[in-house]
Amino acid sequence: MAPVSIKRILISESVDACCKKILQENDIEVTERQNMTKDELIDEIKNYDGLVVRSATKVTAEVINAGCNLKIIGRAGTGVDNVDVDAATKNGIIVMNTPSGNTISAAELTCALIMSLSRHVPQADMSMKAGKWDRKKFMGAELYGKVLGIVGLGRIGKEVATRMQSFGMRTIGYDPITPVEVSASWGVEQMSLEQLWPQCDYITVHTPLMPSTTGLLNDESFAKCKKGVKVVNCARGGIIDEAALLRALESGQCGGAGLDVYVEEPPKERALVNHPNVVSCPHLGASTKEAQARCGQDIALQIVDMVKGTALVGAVNAQVLASTFSPECQQWIRLGEAMGAVLRACTSSKQPYSQVQVSTTGDGLKKSTGFLGSAVVVGLLSGGSGSGPNLVNALTLAKETGLEVTMKHEGGAGEGAACVVVEVSVNGTRSRAQGSVQAQVPVLEELEGSAFRQPVPLSGHLLFFKAAASAQLLPSVTGALASAGVEMESFSAPAARGGDQWYCVGISSLMGDLGSLKAVVKEAAQITV
Repeated sequence: MAPVSIKRILISESVDACCKKILQENDIEVTERQNMTKDELIDEIKNYDGLVVRSATKVTAEVINAGCNLKIIGRAGTGVDNVDVDAATKNGIIVMNTPSGNTISAAELTCALIMSLSRHVPQADMSMKAGKWDRKKFMGAELYGKVLGIVGLGRIGKEVATRMQSFGMRTIGYDPITPVEVSASWGVEQMSLEQLWPQCDYITVHTPLMPSTTGLLNDESFAKCKKGVKVVNCARGGIIDEAALLRALESGQCGGAGLDVYVEEPPKERALVNHPNVVSCPHLGASTKEAQARCGQDIALQIVDMVKGTALVGAVNAQVLASTFSPECQQWIRLGEAMGAVLRACTSSKQPYSQVQVSTTGDGLKKSTGFLGSAVVVGLLSGGSGSGPNLVNALTLAKETGLEVTMKHEGGAGEGAACVVVEVSVNGTRSRAQGSVQAQVPVLEELEGSAFRQPVPLSGHLLFFKAAASAQLLPSVTGALASAGVEMESFSAPAARGGDQWYCVGISSLMGDLGSLKAVVKEAAQITV
């Protein structure tokens, strides 16, 4: 992926000062405006290439659509609940967060809540402040020898595990992604949720909020737990069904809960917050000086790396781009976009497309089919306007237009044999192009069955025409170009001479009208790469 040009960034919330400093040191103009209303943000956002937020700013589809120049939305923290990622993707805007910025702070708060539940520390403190001395009322339990179930074994889950193991707790867990052997290496035995629920004295959740995790702890799962189990949620409100939790607390099935997040923030329904066996915090997971500095620094450095074209870290809607920052990948992306543009120009009378298949050959392209497929679609769907598709939204736009995109790779060939084949289908008719990168230059090797004697460098102004070989062909084409004030800079002929074949001419500028060629060729198209 080529470097993304970011000149102006709006920071709409209180982010650590290091964020602004790092961006400015890298020649990015920064404006800080906090506490804007929705209408103020909509009016202001059009002036910026980037937006940096924390959790308070709601980056809705309306805001995103108003950001006609937006290329990046950076969330200085974990999760992107306050950003309409689908709308951003459709508009070709990269959304990134700082996945590790608040890991330690969130893990430490989780551990603090577990310890508070075991020894009733907040309740005892309030009792003391009320002038009481109730030693017997706050009888607690040791953590030593107890079982902690960790649902979600990512960065935070791992840090919680290693810390609570120091208290002598046995740590078990569940995660559909983290390999069993990986979690075992840091002392967590993985098992199914059905096996986990009955064993736990404490349960803590560290998953994103999605349909599969909403209400993960509910009436049914609480019923499978030990009586008196204690639960902690420092992840996202809604992972624990709040109504079910309240019922479990009232019945004694749940012995206590530590909550830092809620379905509604701040919560209007206070039954859980006011329950004597609940320790509640106002979403403090990332509220440490260190986490805020780390998140501010991370989001700034991630944006700078993206602008410089060195790396793409933390992107939640453009993971396919993470491997596209090497110069070699950029040449293959240029090839894909150019091949898509060539097929679009040479099949303009046959559109719209119903299917495109992108096939790669060669060991060097084994991991490239994803971004090459997007690159080809960019070329196919671009209409010449400045707000056309890009690698972020290409596949989304293809789906919306009814274009089915398939990608496949055939291995076994060496690096030197690497090539890309693109086939598009229109009403049952297939058109095909084949290209490669030679000496760091994207080249077209074949078009619609016409294999060129010398590959066509895909750069500059190119004129493609289809005609039968004859002694008059080249002089006639040259004359038409001269009449239009256009110079021929290169000429690529097909290897075969029988029947109608495709030719390519490098030209000094595009012709104003291709009509003068119609008398001597069957088809003609021109593009600028």
